[in-house]
Amino acid sequence: MISRTTANPEIRELAQRLLTHEATANDPSEVTMLPVMRVSEKLRRALSTLAGSSGFRSLLTRALSLAKVEVPALSAVQIKPDGSLEGLNLLADQHHSAEAGVILIAKLLGLLIVFIGQSLTLKFVRDVWPDFPVADTEPLEKNDHERAR
Repeated sequence: MISRTTANPEIRELAQRLLTHEATANDPSEVTMLPVMRVSEKLRRALSTLAGSSGFRSLLTRALSLAKVEVPALSAVQIKPDGSLEGLNLLADQHHSAEAGVILIAKLLGLLIVFIGQSLTLKFVRDVWPDFPVADTEPLEKNDHERAR
């Protein structure tokens, strides 16, 4: 049986692909930002329009709480009042930071699927990243609503 805290492999893979996509982006204004911060920031901007900044902050807070179970080093990460992340650069090494980023974004995407469903989540991802390849039929939710409790 899969633990409630373990990210669905399909969601985890989508999170990894998003982070890889952002790592290879050529936006000079974001070159110093970690990919996880770029993904989170883009989701924050888009979701804050939909749910307000406090709604996004609540969602990210829950995702961070779930991710800390798998990666205790994420305890160094804080969420600012505007919903942006702070402290990811304090993680010990780049590999640990990358893995923590995948888990955090996977938890955030998993919560989105629980609250708005797979179709809307994938549409949302396509709206935020129009050049990112993701299909409506990409299977992401396999009892994620059970794991998010």
